[in-house]
Amino acid sequence: MGGPAVPGGGREWVVGLVVLAGLAVLPFAVSTYWLFVLTEILIMGLFAMSYNLLFGVTGLLSFGQAALFGMGAYAAALTLLHGPRSLWLAFGAGVGAAALTALVIGYLCVRRDEIFFAMLTLGFGMMVFTVAHNWRELTGGSDGLSGFGVPALEVLGLKVSLFKPRNMYFFTLAVASGGVLVLWRVVRSPFGLILRAARENKERLAFVGADVQRYRLVSFVIAGTLGGLAGVLFCLFNRMATPDMMHWSFSAKPVLMTVLGGATVFFGPAFGAAAFFVLEQLTIQVTESWMFVLGLILIPVVIFFPEGILGTLVDRVLRRRGAGRG
Repeated sequence: MGGPAVPGGGREWVVGLVVLAGLAVLPFAVSTYWLFVLTEILIMGLFAMSYNLLFGVTGLLSFGQAALFGMGAYAAALTLLHGPRSLWLAFGAGVGAAALTALVIGYLCVRRDEIFFAMLTLGFGMMVFTVAHNWRELTGGSDGLSGFGVPALEVLGLKVSLFKPRNMYFFTLAVASGGVLVLWRVVRSPFGLILRAARENKERLAFVGADVQRYRLVSFVIAGTLGGLAGVLFCLFNRMATPDMMHWSFSAKPVLMTVLGGATVFFGPAFGAAAFFVLEQLTIQVTESWMFVLGLILIPVVIFFPEGILGTLVDRVLRRRGAGRG
């Protein structure tokens, strides 16, 4: 399994800026309904890309990322319900809670490989879900937490209401772009190179003196922290935090999006998130059994696009260029 292509040169920056400019223009060309869909795509795209730091770069399959996503959402909701009405304090609480939880879970999980790591993360994830579901006094039980107000965003002395869909979209775009930039820097750094080396041959890396478990733990914490950031955005977007966000089935979403878009390309998971939600919205207009239709589509994608849709297309383009130069 290959990892995300490491961006190099100015071309990728140009592509990134063009995509960002397109996303900035989209709200003025779509309906409010699709604006909500686009906002959710940005949030889940960030979640899927943070997950791919573990899966595509580090080579670890986790089924517990929903617990970290949910920790961010719950910590933000509890802060807004019982603490000062501060948007940034809610973000700090959510991201901090996710980072701390990732540190604890990761410390206990990164010692194992492959299916054992996956099962450990699944087990810890379900433990966190059970606590959120049963601790009704704190978390609201199966009903979750709601009824909190979302503070206005203060920019240059002006207060911008996030209740307006377009404002929420641009705020989400800005925060998600910051998270993607962090991932970009991590993947391009020497640290990212070590993570890929650990994925390919951790025994050889350990033989030359590298602490593989420590690097994996840092990767797990970074992925969990950014997953928590996505959870805070999801909480603010939906005005609630529920135990469903922590269920193992929710952890399957970033896995599915990554497989759909491609783990070998940096923006593959985000592309998969967009494809997933657009397909869902188009399908539910015809039938409620949209998951069945998604399964029918996913099977040929896995067969004919083994590196994901975007990953396979990029790979074919690169091969043609290489053949042309040869």
